[in-house]
Amino acid sequence: MKKIFSILTLAGLSLALNSCADKFDEIDVNPNSTENPLPTGLFNNANKEYMDYTRDAWVSGRMMLPWVQYSAQRQYTEEDRYQYRLTTGTQLWTRSYYVAEDLRKIIELNTDPATAAQMTNYGSNANQIAAARVMLSYVFLNLVDTFGDIPYWSYGNKDADFQALNVKQNLQPKFASQQKVYADIMNELKEASEMIDLTQDVVFTSGDQLFKSPEKLKKFANSLRLRVATRVKGVVPGAEANITDAIASGVMTSNDDTVGLTYENNLVNPSPFFAAYQTRSDFAISKTFVQLLKGQVGNFGEDPRIFKYASPTSVKIGNIRNQTMVEATNANQISGMPYGLPSTLAASQAASSSFFGASILKPAYTEVFMEYAEVEFLLAEANGWSQSNYENGVRASMERWNVPADKINTFLSALPAASKANVLTQKYVALFMQPNEAWAEYRRNGYPNHLLLPGQTASLNVPSSSGQTSYTFTSLIAGLTDLPTRIFYPTTVQTLNTTNYEAASNAIGGDKMDTKLIWDKN
Repeated sequence: MKKIFSILTLAGLSLALNSCADKFDEIDVNPNSTENPLPTGLFNNANKEYMDYTRDAWVSGRMMLPWVQYSAQRQYTEEDRYQYRLTTGTQLWTRSYYVAEDLRKIIELNTDPATAAQMTNYGSNANQIAAARVMLSYVFLNLVDTFGDIPYWSYGNKDADFQALNVKQNLQPKFASQQKVYADIMNELKEASEMIDLTQDVVFTSGDQLFKSPEKLKKFANSLRLRVATRVKGVVPGAEANITDAIASGVMTSNDDTVGLTYENNLVNPSPFFAAYQTRSDFAISKTFVQLLKGQVGNFGEDPRIFKYASPTSVKIGNIRNQTMVEATNANQISGMPYGLPSTLAASQAASSSFFGASILKPAYTEVFMEYAEVEFLLAEANGWSQSNYENGVRASMERWNVPADKINTFLSALPAASKANVLTQKYVALFMQPNEAWAEYRRNGYPNHLLLPGQTASLNVPSSSGQTSYTFTSLIAGLTDLPTRIFYPTTVQTLNTTNYEAASNAIGGDKMDTKLIWDKN
């Protein structure tokens, strides 16, 4: 934690947030970087740092996972009720720009005549550049989805508004409009896919933790473009054409194509969410999610993924820490934590609530950037709510979580027919542990439609000490009657890049948590 807060203290000096120019070369650097980096090291460090600081106990655990009601906190419920710590948003912003700068450096090394030839020792220049462009698109996509207008940088487009990362020339970058950012991300992914050299056996000659093969990189680029284009169709010109072209260019076709980062099976370099449980026990599976998986809401019946997603209530924090967790054998052994409680009621419900499942709370968990199941759901939408793509998506999700084949077949045999509601609700179930994408999807389309919203009443698991059996979910952010639609720009941006911050705030309709992004139609 000292490391995190030390970095956050320097957030105003970071690559994204800017500071005084007189000592820039001394202080405005990523503390995890090196003066003479190898491209593979930069690439792996960037991807790991991104997951370490966006799928951790803060950005994911205390903001995005609970907001989409995959989880509920067992102690400090204020964040579940949308009053998140502003340092969490700063962490997401700052770390994303650190990562973006490392990825930009890979491009620089492979395009600078002084270093490009040397870089071929680590893979073809084209494939290294393509990999960096694709991951830059991923990072910037999550930034624009979260904040709205943002400082942005592009390899292929020298638009005067794209001023991020050029920090030595411009310490106070403009914010590019969402329209421009989404349009350029689609173009970057298209161009990156087209420049990949498929005659090579690898992307990087050694050490690549994500793709290994150029074919997998290409499928990821096209699949990510399909995600982006689907999000902004009808809003950003050219999105529909990008959907068609991305599919034609080749998207993921099996779980082997899923892109994720697998952590080490030890306590030195474990997955970030598992690491949180070594000192905390704050996070439980949400009751609203458990109700969906049990078939108590919706029309899907009991979902066998519940045994992978959630643990029986008999599992305690010690079982997580010493890795003696077990799976439930009956759904009645699983109970979700009531979501959005007043903190005064949390303690009375925690003991009767389930933690996440053993498939998740393990050191060697794989944090997913994008998976094949999502692609099938995107194809179902593109193909007019296709039944076959819908079933493929459900099957792929269950197979990735190692659900037994007989249970998969039983669930699919009773699966309700494909429709917008059914496809998108199953997509939500499959996106578990990828809450940033689930949050974006809810804002875009309004599914799932069973989430507990401000002003609604829900039941407790057990009566409180005063005999209370229900509660009302109350937002702590005035005016929010649904999920937040974005988060605040960091305060460091407001104070150190005031003119451009104010211009961006005015352009999007105000730096508020209920300001809608351009594609938010829910």
